[in-house]
Amino acid sequence: MRTYTRARVPGATYFFTLTLAERRGNALLTEHITALRQAFRVTQQAHPFVTEAMVVLPDHLHCLWRLPRRMMPIFRCAGV
Repeated sequence: MRTYTRARVPGATYFFTLTLAERRGNALLTEHITALRQAFRVTQQAHPFVTEAMVVLPDHLHCLWRLPRRMMPIFRCAGV
């Protein structure tokens, strides 16, 4: 597992990429976009963050999330 350095700033915006374990020939994210949207809605209700931008590709996605002023670990939102 990689180790990343993150700024611990209340209200900070984070960029990250999530990839499927099986990337080759896998279009899971775009084929099930409705379920992905619902999962993000549920997660945002439990962990209030703002999605500034998101790009969903067949096998991975890129996100820009702004955390609330009351800091919470980003890994809780991202399910890491």
